[in-house]
Amino acid sequence: MKKFSYLLFIILGVAMLSSCQGYNRMVEKQESVSQQWSNVENAYQRRSDLIPNLVATVKGYAEHEQETFTQVTEARSKATQMTVDPANLTPEAIQKYQDAQGELSQALGRLLLIQENYPELKANQNFMALQDELAGTENRISVERNKFNEKVQDYNAYIRKFPQVIYAGWFKFESKGYFQAAPGSENAPKVEF
Repeated sequence: MKKFSYLLFIILGVAMLSSCQGYNRMVEKQESVSQQWSNVENAYQRRSDLIPNLVATVKGYAEHEQETFTQVTEARSKATQMTVDPANLTPEAIQKYQDAQGELSQALGRLLLIQENYPELKANQNFMALQDELAGTENRISVERNKFNEKVQDYNAYIRKFPQVIYAGWFKFESKGYFQAAPGSENAPKVEF
């Protein structure tokens, strides 16, 4: 009887140590997702910070494009007000964030199209530098979003594996959402000359 109690105590001890390791690993992975989310937000913030300079440069050449400037300003305001708590990275919350950023991307696209009507704007060094910065920022956003999705995939897969799936439920570790492609992005844009 004493051996059985001793064996049961050892088994419970090993199970406890295993569960602690699993819990700690889930915490590490969850923090990794949160940290990567911050990187995504930083990349979007960088783009948002560039916009006032870009708008001011274009305004100097295209005073009567006020509607476009207003759209860009409003979209930027909406996008910067939209935040997602890293603890609540649900697919719905990420989709709302992505929608707000998508509106800003569309407005920026309209702003950048203005240059076609103003040859002197095309030659402006400030505008060209800002446009290059914006292109680089868009690339950074894409890279950070991809890294975020990788971290989320790693975290979601880990908490769904046995025995973590048991502990994840107990400690309320829930799946995180992914960034998805924008609707219609599966169709290549038509380019006409």
